[in-house]
Amino acid sequence: MDTESDFDDDQDSVYTMSAPLVTPKVTEDTPKMRLDKFLAETFPQFSRSQMTRMIEADAVRLQSDMTRVLSPDDKIKPGDVYELTPPDAVSANPEPEDIPLDILYEDDDLLVVNKPAGLVVHPGAGNPRGTLVNALLAHCKESLSGIGGVKRPGIVHRIDKDTSGILVVAKNDFAHRRLSEQFAEHTIERIYQAFVWGYVQKTTGVIIGDIGRSPVNRQKMAIVPHGKKAVTHYERITVFGGGVASHIQCILETGRTHQIRVHMASVGHSLIGDPVYGVIPRTAPDFAKYFPRQALHAGFLGFTHPRTDERLAFEAPLPDDMQDLLDNLSAL
Repeated sequence: MDTESDFDDDQDSVYTMSAPLVTPKVTEDTPKMRLDKFLAETFPQFSRSQMTRMIEADAVRLQSDMTRVLSPDDKIKPGDVYELTPPDAVSANPEPEDIPLDILYEDDDLLVVNKPAGLVVHPGAGNPRGTLVNALLAHCKESLSGIGGVKRPGIVHRIDKDTSGILVVAKNDFAHRRLSEQFAEHTIERIYQAFVWGYVQKTTGVIIGDIGRSPVNRQKMAIVPHGKKAVTHYERITVFGGGVASHIQCILETGRTHQIRVHMASVGHSLIGDPVYGVIPRTAPDFAKYFPRQALHAGFLGFTHPRTDERLAFEAPLPDDMQDLLDNLSAL
């Protein structure tokens, strides 16, 4: 999934990144311990559970190998120096806001929402209001029993602000736990529609490349050694204009931050409209060259209902802007 590395389960605050902290070098005299324990003892302003979440969200790096993805249970070794990019705390009590929602399904345990492009999923330092969470709080009202004792929707997965499409949201701890298990076990079905630059030669293919923070630009993701396993299956649907662009669908086996965007760019077919990973060909028509967002839509989501064990599947058609892009590309 084009998921975001996040701290959704932290009950104290939601985070964005700020300046890094650096640990002292681990010496032969340093007691042997897990990384999360070492960091919590080094930086006592953070609890061990917060530290665990930061490690899992790629906020901790080993200076000698900045591309390595770390785990909370890694054992520290002499010579290790770690960089922690600490969070800026944002209130965990966002206000309900009356923002229209396209709800595909709702019951006592969950909602399935078709998110428009431009809507941020969770409040953060740059987006304290106007998010999907604010909208869900207003919509659900007292139907939320909450997550971890706090009346808030359980964001099980995210899609980027400028990606449109389907999300499932838990209303209670039970649903949140069961849905999270399905994501961890890769039993969730996720299919994205995408428009990419160039002629995609193969009718079907798979891209395998571990993803982590770019060692060059921490705001970007990249295929890196020791990153998190990432697998994207794709199918070519149509080629436009003799090869100027292609329509593909991507089936996610894993869900890493910016996975489809990074993987498609890595094989020379970056997404139309992608401001971060895109490379625009000289022959690009203006309507595609200036498309205002990455042309990516989470059009299908399938999962097992956490309480009834019924298999559910949801589809959302292309939003108007991507349908217009398809129509214009088809006319080339």
